[in-house]
Amino acid sequence: MSNSRHKELERRKRKILDRLAPRAWPPQDDPMFTARNIHYELADRVRGLGPGGVGAMHLLAQKVGLIEAIDKRLHLLKVHLPYHESDHVLNIAYNLLCNGTCLEPIEQRRNDEVYLDALGAQRIPDPTTEGDFCRRFAEADVQTLMNVINDVRLRVWAEQPEFFFAEAIIDVDGTLVSTTGECKAGMDISYKGEWGYQVLVVSLANTGEPLFLVNRSGNRPSHEGAAWYLDRAGTLCEKAGFKKILYRGDTDFTQTQHLDGWDGQPSTDPRSWPC
Repeated sequence: MSNSRHKELERRKRKILDRLAPRAWPPQDDPMFTARNIHYELADRVRGLGPGGVGAMHLLAQKVGLIEAIDKRLHLLKVHLPYHESDHVLNIAYNLLCNGTCLEPIEQRRNDEVYLDALGAQRIPDPTTEGDFCRRFAEADVQTLMNVINDVRLRVWAEQPEFFFAEAIIDVDGTLVSTTGECKAGMDISYKGEWGYQVLVVSLANTGEPLFLVNRSGNRPSHEGAAWYLDRAGTLCEKAGFKKILYRGDTDFTQTQHLDGWDGQPSTDPRSWPC
C-alpha cells in the first residue's frame, strides 16, 4: 500500500473519531437521521463486495487441493455442461459463508458481478440447478464427500506444529434441526414436538471442525449410529498422528459394547468415556 493511502486511511480514522467524540448536546428539534435525497456514485475501477473474504476462501480451497479432490472422487454428473461437481459443492458452501440459510440467496450471488469476478467465474449454478444437484446424492455419495474433505483435512493438519498433535478431543452430540417444510424426506417429530431432523455431529473440539455430520429423522435417539462414526473419527486422528485421543459426550452416548474397543486403542485415554 502506498504512503498516500496510509495517510488517507489515517485521515478518515481521525475524521470518524472526531465525529463520534462525546459532546454535550443541547436539545435537538429534529431527528438525527435527516437524509432527503441520497446519491449513489458508480466507479469504473473501484467496486465493493459485502462478503469480501469469499475470494480468500476459494484460494484456500485451491491451495489445499480440495477442488481437485472433489472432482477426482465425487462423480454425480455424466457430463460437465458447464459445471463440475466442485463448482456445485463450493457454490453451496460459499452461499453459507455469505449468510445464506437456504439455496434461494444463491440467486442474489449469481447476479452480483463483483462476486462472480472474485471467484473468477463466468457464471454460477442457480438455486434450482443446485436443488437438482443435491437430489443426485445417495448415502454413499454423502460418505464419499465427507471422506474427501477429511482426507484433505489431513494435509492441513500436517502443517501444524508438533504440540497440535498432543491430544485430539473428539466431541459427539445430537442436535435438533427444525424445518418449516411439510414434505421433506426423512423428517419426523422430535420429543420437543417440532418437525425436523436429529443431526449427529462428530467434531474435533481442538479446532471446532465438524468431522462427520449425519442427518436422521427427528424422532431418533441422539446416540443412534454414533459408535461407527466415532470409530472413523478416531482412525482419522490416529492417521493424522495424534498421540492421544479423548472421546467426549454426555451419558446418552455411553454404549457399553464399544467401550472396551475404544479403551484398547493405544492412543485412546482410558479415562475418556463418558464425560
